[in-house]
Amino acid sequence: MTPATLDSTARNLLFCVVSLCLSVGTAWADGIRVVTEELPPYNMTRDGQLTGMSTDVVRAVLKEVKVQASIQSMPWARAYDLALHDPNVLIYSITRTAEREHLFKWVGTIATSRWYIYSASTHPISLMALDDALDWQTATVNEDVGEQYLIGRNFVVGQQLQSSNRYALNYQKLQTGHVDLWISDELNANYLARQAGDDPARTLVQSLQVKDLEKDGGFSMAFSAGTPDATVQLFQKGLGTIRENGTYDAIARNWK
Repeated sequence: MTPATLDSTARNLLFCVVSLCLSVGTAWADGIRVVTEELPPYNMTRDGQLTGMSTDVVRAVLKEVKVQASIQSMPWARAYDLALHDPNVLIYSITRTAEREHLFKWVGTIATSRWYIYSASTHPISLMALDDALDWQTATVNEDVGEQYLIGRNFVVGQQLQSSNRYALNYQKLQTGHVDLWISDELNANYLARQAGDDPARTLVQSLQVKDLEKDGGFSMAFSAGTPDATVQLFQKGLGTIRENGTYDAIARNWK
């Protein structure tokens, strides 16, 4: 066998190994289920289509890693339960907390967020500390990070907390006086106020910033614990690539 033949054989062998690795990586990612909730402007249904900043980022990652998967929007409690118990489930936009750290396999942050406890401008409430909110009724969303955070700090659903499945409903409850406070992400709160025809600067008061929910930078993508590590690593690499090549920044600019 000549040196040229050896070089050709080595190249062909290398090509086959790389192709096999790529095909195996894709196979590991086959059959994933992507779930989220209605959390505008991060993820929301508009004219029958799921859109939003986080959704655009997730779709860009799926394209980058060459994985086809449909995205389902559902109540957060259901999406969270699926990601907790079923393998190969990708959930977004989810806040990474100490309590959730070992429940999921984390891909990375896809959107920044800031959390506040709001009161209505018609009934402004000054909160010096979180415990001050124990004297008031606060609107939450079932199983979302705001509700979980408050429950972990002595708030009780049905007593201090009024839980629902819709963020928009909580804004309405605050404005109509059915609750005194509302815990929400800032962009979500502002978006819902504008959707109701209101100016958030005139209708909402940021009574207390909840900095504990901002420690990890915002909303993330995460896989269920039963997902193969190879799939998680594939998506981590895909998210890193769209951050490096400018795709992520372009998406973020579209939603400013």
